Amino acid sequence: MKKFARGLLVPVLLLCAWQLVSAKEIFSPYLLPSPSKVFEAFLEISASGALAQHLLVSLKRVISGFAISVCLAIPLGILCGQSKLFKNYFWPSLEFLRHVPPLACVPLIILWAGIGEASKLTIIVLASFFPLFLNTYSGIANVDTKLLEVGQSLNFTKQEIIRQIRIPAALEAITVGMQLSLGYSWRALIGAELIAASAGIGYLILDAEEMSRPDIVLVGMLAIGIIGSVIDYIFLAVIKKTFPWQQGLQEGSQR
Repeated sequence: MKKFARGLLVPVLLLCAWQLVSAKEIFSPYLLPSPSKVFEAFLEISASGALAQHLLVSLKRVISGFAISVCLAIPLGILCGQSKLFKNYFWPSLEFLRHVPPLACVPLIILWAGIGEASKLTIIVLASFFPLFLNTYSGIANVDTKLLEVGQSLNFTKQEIIRQIRIPAALEAITVGMQLSLGYSWRALIGAELIAASAGIGYLILDAEEMSRPDIVLVGMLAIGIIGSVIDYIFLAVIKKTFPWQQGLQEGSQR
């Protein structure tokens, strides 16, 4: 409870400062609407159902893109961490792609896939793949040699060493990679929706900007931060439930 109260201190102070700046009209009310004005905008788009509709569209895209990244990044990370031959063939290409920002690919992706769901999912996968891939690779490649020696002394096959030693030892790194990947998925999606979309929270912000509604823009920004925090909280809760021995690590990452 005390930890939660301490976490609320800074947001409350920022809200008070925001209200003070608005009351003193240090900035134009058009450029920086007051908290009450933003709350009214929130009630307006919530009552119409627009906010929930756009959030659901964005969440569906994030979950789908993240699931694709998990299916691609974890197997490739395991293969690169275990097989030097596989790494030699694929690592240079993956390194090249890692240094290309996903948003730099947006114009080409739109030309190829249009502004439909395929383009959004592609951008999400490009953004979320590498944090998970690199963490998986690092976890698999850097397993304690003493554990590997135990497996060899028990005459484990290569498949048994991967399944019973490398993957369990790498779970800590993999879960951290999944947490990072999920955050990257959310941020990449908003960027994609700001550029080309007909629905989603990013589209809501862009549409509000074109309609000269900074209050709705702020509602969208706050919704992004809140939903992102909720997603991260749910993910950590699932990890703690599934892998209780990692609770200390996950709590440490939140401090």
